Amino acid sequence: MTSAEILQQHGIRPSLTRVMIYDYLREHRTHPTADEIYTALSPNAPTLSKTTVYNTMKLLSAEGVIKTITIEEQQARFDACIDTHGHFLCKDCGKVFDFDTELPSMKIPEGFSPTVTEIYCIGRCKSCN
Repeated sequence: MTSAEILQQHGIRPSLTRVMIYDYLREHRTHPTADEIYTALSPNAPTLSKTTVYNTMKLLSAEGVIKTITIEEQQARFDACIDTHGHFLCKDCGKVFDFDTELPSMKIPEGFSPTVTEIYCIGRCKSCN
């Protein structure tokens, strides 16, 4: 399915900029920040602004097209893969890696209904160990 079709399925108008940003996320599974996305795309899109990238990421996240990863306090990262999986942040190289996981068993208080469950690990990756 194309990026434009996925955006339309989520009720988002697939503008050229939105498709370009979502294409980038789908092709680069590096969990980039909005600044990294802007830096990568701006040479080929001179009218692109950081504000447009930030607003697009906010929209895509709010509509469930992407995940916002808040594994670091200072910045948000973004992931086009919305399937259940965990994230591992290497404190040495700064890369974020995906890993398969099953949700742990949790005792959610009666009457509560979680809408988001995230699993984050922080440490050293295989290359930095």
